[in-house]
Amino acid sequence: MNDDAMDLRARNKQATREAISHAALRLAIEQGPHGLALVRVHDIAAAAGVSSRTYNNYFSSRAEAICAFQADQSRRAGQALRSRPAGEPLDQAVIAAMIELYTDPEPDKAGLRMIMSTPELEGEALKAFTMAEGPLVEAIAARTGTDPGRDLFPAVTAAAIAGAIRVAGRHWLEPGNTDSFATVLRHALSCVFPATPPEGPRDR
Repeated sequence: MNDDAMDLRARNKQATREAISHAALRLAIEQGPHGLALVRVHDIAAAAGVSSRTYNNYFSSRAEAICAFQADQSRRAGQALRSRPAGEPLDQAVIAAMIELYTDPEPDKAGLRMIMSTPELEGEALKAFTMAEGPLVEAIAARTGTDPGRDLFPAVTAAAIAGAIRVAGRHWLEPGNTDSFATVLRHALSCVFPATPPEGPRDR
């Protein structure tokens, strides 16, 4: 199989994954506050235009399907940071990268509210946001010249960034908030910095 065929296959698989996830979330929202418990796999598959078998090939639970968008975003966090200009200060690079990744497009408030208010979904979302940490550790280490095996800075900073994203989502959903998610996320991430990497390698 040539590279073009492999790329097309990967794009088709991602499109199917996204279609199932969007269908699962939409059906859950339509069912109201207890939507997760009321939505059936067969209904999700039918809404996405796939078979139940195909659904099961992509997801092991309805919660995983609904939170797939957050998981996919988080997996791209490291690459988003790596794509920033090399000379850009770490704080500016992180804030710009995460805002671009998590606010384009802006999250669906109804969907995020359902996720954050349903314990099973909230747990799955927490797992999804945590997926950003590994890629971010490597990207932060590369940008700062630190060794993630020896220095705590990359891992602690990555965990703080993932936590800030989660807190920003909760704050954005609070009644009376009129700020865009980008504004809230920028404020949350600014609380992580100024975190500074160690000045040089340290002996153990």
